[in-house]
Amino acid sequence: MKSYKIQDAPFVVPTTDGKLIEEHFGNATNRDSKISIAHMVAPAGWSEPFQTPLFDEYTYIIKGKKQFIIEDETVVLEAGQSIKIEKNTRVQYSNPFTVACEYISICTPAFSMDLVNRED
Repeated sequence: MKSYKIQDAPFVVPTTDGKLIEEHFGNATNRDSKISIAHMVAPAGWSEPFQTPLFDEYTYIIKGKKQFIIEDETVVLEAGQSIKIEKNTRVQYSNPFTVACEYISICTPAFSMDLVNRED
């Protein structure tokens, strides 16, 4: 058995909002994962509801811009910038801009709908 795994066929998470989510490592590809790593593309005009996740989330912007409303503060990241948002922090993710935003997201523990706590 090898002590490494090359991921060349990530799990494409089905979405209804036009966002591309390719999970390379995480709960969709390996049950009870401690970390999730996903490549994402958020289309122009995309947004999610506010949430208070039970995981730390790291985001690295590859192309475009992404908006974060963290508690009551609005933060906009551009290509080459990254952010860590600690668990139990109320946040909303969006791309209110005119071009798609491509980014990498890393969650620890791994992303799970049970842990995201999205608001209605």
